[in-house]
Amino acid sequence: MRILHVVPSYLPALRYGGPIISVHGLCKALAGRGHDVHVFTTNVDGDGESPVPTGIPVDLEGVKVWYFPVPVLRRLYWSPLMKTALDKQMSGFDVLHTHSVFLWPTWAAARVAKSRRVPYFLAPRGMLVRDLIQRKSHWLKSAWIKLIESRNLADAASIHVTSPLEAEELRNLGLRLPEIALVPNGVDIMKPAEASAPAAELQNPPSQPYLLFIGRINWKKGLDRLILALAHMPGTRLLIAGNDEESYRPVLEALAAGHGVTPQLCFLGPVYGAQKALLLERATALVLPSYSENFGNVVLEAMAAGCPVALTAEVGAADIVRKSGAGIIVPGEPQAMAKALSELACNPARRADMGRRGQACVAAEYSWEAVARAMEVAYLRILRTTNRESWR
Repeated sequence: MRILHVVPSYLPALRYGGPIISVHGLCKALAGRGHDVHVFTTNVDGDGESPVPTGIPVDLEGVKVWYFPVPVLRRLYWSPLMKTALDKQMSGFDVLHTHSVFLWPTWAAARVAKSRRVPYFLAPRGMLVRDLIQRKSHWLKSAWIKLIESRNLADAASIHVTSPLEAEELRNLGLRLPEIALVPNGVDIMKPAEASAPAAELQNPPSQPYLLFIGRINWKKGLDRLILALAHMPGTRLLIAGNDEESYRPVLEALAAGHGVTPQLCFLGPVYGAQKALLLERATALVLPSYSENFGNVVLEAMAAGCPVALTAEVGAADIVRKSGAGIIVPGEPQAMAKALSELACNPARRADMGRRGQACVAAEYSWEAVARAMEVAYLRILRTTNRESWR
């Protein structure tokens, strides 16, 4: 198959978090299975641009990535040159897969696909959740859904979600939807960090026990309730690793100071590669206390590293953790969260068993090869049941 993925931002713009990693993991695995995989994206990277050529395909681990400039309206990722390329090339693809909502590239790609009779999958990537819509830019997002996104969803050949929780949240919006394809994210199986990287790269990770959070420093990640939980866990250290694109860190630091837990807290900034792997291998547990999370890629990364995980029920990967026994589901209320985390920290045998279960689960079900096979089945099912000449 010739497959086109459209996503507003892409590697090397790692500041945008999990969706970039998961989209590239899927694309790379599909290319590895012999498909001709292209990505249309922009070169936006924060306030600047990624150091990549634009308007030509760049080979990235077998994936042909096309970067396009965004001259104005950067928050919408508006790119006239991408639109030109979509108009010119769309008819040559068997299927389109868009990632994200509320942004121009995925809307434009869906419209061009419709006009060229190319079936498309739409992956909201956790952005169509009622609570998130109500808490940030409510009126703007509601208007966008009514005027644009509801039609994009209804006209899609299929909606791609990564967890049952994401599917449930989407259905709760009461929109007209086509069939839903449930295909989870995958993970690269990391080698032991100390054996795969020079010592200088590892930056002396802490030797004392610690809980670990990895992810964007954002209100929806629930770091506020995790910091409040620290007040009930004297002596417990929490390491927070991730980008702070929205200047939320000062809010958390003020919260920590107000509850006397500043000495227990350490902000590391973003971590990648061997540094991330080593932090996971040595952590007491990875904690993901999100208010909303369509999947939670870092959960699989922790499981692959043999690290127990503790996460709230609002994280899409909670079902995986529950069924595999790779960790615990913790309450969102800080005192109850602290109790659950403290009990886990005091039981090394239980944590070791969770680590083994997590590694076995990931190896058996969540390699990118397995995920790509599932996505391929979803594409082929649509193509077999769709008459392209009369589609929509």
